[in-house]
Amino acid sequence: MTTSLSLDGAAPLPHWGLIRAQGDDAASFLHGQLTNDFSQLGTAEARLAGYCSAKGRLLASFIGWKRSADDILLACSADLLATTQKRLSMFVLRAKCKLSDASGQWRLLGLAGPSADAFLGAAAPTQVWGKSVHGGADVVRLPDVEGARRYLWAAPLDVPSPALPTLDEAAWRLGEVKSGVARIEAATVDQFVPQMLNYEVLGGVDFQKGCYPGQEVVARSQYRGTIKRRSFLFSGPAELKAGQEVFHDADPSQPAGLVVNAASRLALVELKLAALDGGTVHAGAADGPALIREELPYLLPSAETA
Repeated sequence: MTTSLSLDGAAPLPHWGLIRAQGDDAASFLHGQLTNDFSQLGTAEARLAGYCSAKGRLLASFIGWKRSADDILLACSADLLATTQKRLSMFVLRAKCKLSDASGQWRLLGLAGPSADAFLGAAAPTQVWGKSVHGGADVVRLPDVEGARRYLWAAPLDVPSPALPTLDEAAWRLGEVKSGVARIEAATVDQFVPQMLNYEVLGGVDFQKGCYPGQEVVARSQYRGTIKRRSFLFSGPAELKAGQEVFHDADPSQPAGLVVNAASRLALVELKLAALDGGTVHAGAADGPALIREELPYLLPSAETA
């Protein structure tokens, strides 16, 4: 079993980057490209969203929020920012929308725990994926981890950083994995449809909105067949890494899943549901270290989770 985690303070987020979408058509353009609704996005909320290939596989994932009617920020994995910005820009065409890398002009921090709550005070968003403004910074409420409230803090460089205790980056990353909210990174590009990462359970897919790349595949996965792969938390005796294959001892000849995100010995693992029926999951090879399933902080459809 994994040990409890104490989150309190402010952590640097070098593994996150920031794309800025500006222009009269910024919201409508992103609405037509991502898995979530950006046309109705208000300035007091954020969205979890994916960017898919035509085959419905995730090329990137975002936490996006609107600063004003024509200004939207998208936080994504830093190692995917350049390629994702370039690919999205190819489809702007005549839309009044300019995409830029804002990572050098903005500071991103992860805030957590009682000190963060005290610092934000009444400005702290009350709901998960809520967004507020505090002292010139945008603040997005992230899913809690083990009772600690977490926030994504984003501000231009001229805004002072919060005077909070320093939270170790490794502890923050462990909290990200424990939250069960997957982040696509370079090692996992083009591997998963959103449901494999539980995105529709977490509000990352809007099935009522219009078309976007891969929309038909994502919708078909939802409505025309049983979901056969999901993401679960596993711990192991050795360090785990994103993109690492996992195997089930009942079928050692082929991988049963893939590590999505990892922090030390804890990982969010995309896995065949059949691998939950019995036996053991192993990291790296059929005879690799055995993994122990941990509890997700949210519920999946009961018929799928064995």
